[in-house]
Amino acid sequence: MIAGLGHDVVNVAQFAEQMRDGDGWRKLFSVRELRQCSLLAEAKHDDEALHIAARWAGKEAVIKAWCEALAGCNTDYPYTLDNMPWPEIEILDDSHGCPRVELAQEVQNKLYESVSRLVSQSVSQSVSQSVSPKLSDLTNTTNLTELAELIETSKIAEEPQLTDLPDSHRDICNAIRWHISLTHDGSVQNNTAVASAVAILEIL
Repeated sequence: MIAGLGHDVVNVAQFAEQMRDGDGWRKLFSVRELRQCSLLAEAKHDDEALHIAARWAGKEAVIKAWCEALAGCNTDYPYTLDNMPWPEIEILDDSHGCPRVELAQEVQNKLYESVSRLVSQSVSQSVSQSVSPKLSDLTNTTNLTELAELIETSKIAEEPQLTDLPDSHRDICNAIRWHISLTHDGSVQNNTAVASAVAILEIL
């Protein structure tokens, strides 16, 4: 299921102006992110600010998707704007040039803990849906023994066994998947450039 959806848009010219004001903005990105942005700008012969702004939009979109997921399970947010670990929420291209969300271990742990209830609910629904349809197999010729078996199966579906539920960070990790898309368009020089990102938090 889709647990959270986040979207963000950045005015690249304004972002580039902030970059020229000092190096404070670098603290928001990891060394790997800045290195990738520099290489991309060099390879595409465009402005580095385009790629950095797109990654900033990606970080914002990830946080928004995470917050939407937490709103769905009535869980407190693990971070505030004052202590958000921005450089530990990385938006990095893989070997195919596709953006991916990479979270530091501490951030991953916070994510697992905060959405574990949603993961359990998702697994419970999957188990229930996979078993309940058996009741539709009832026919006029179903005997009492078969009926009793179907009823017992239905009870099991209503309350999934503990073995069906995630019981470790590893299980929860396998049930969580991030999807992210980055884009930018326009020119930084004439103040028409924008960067945007969409992030989806999926619970399998």
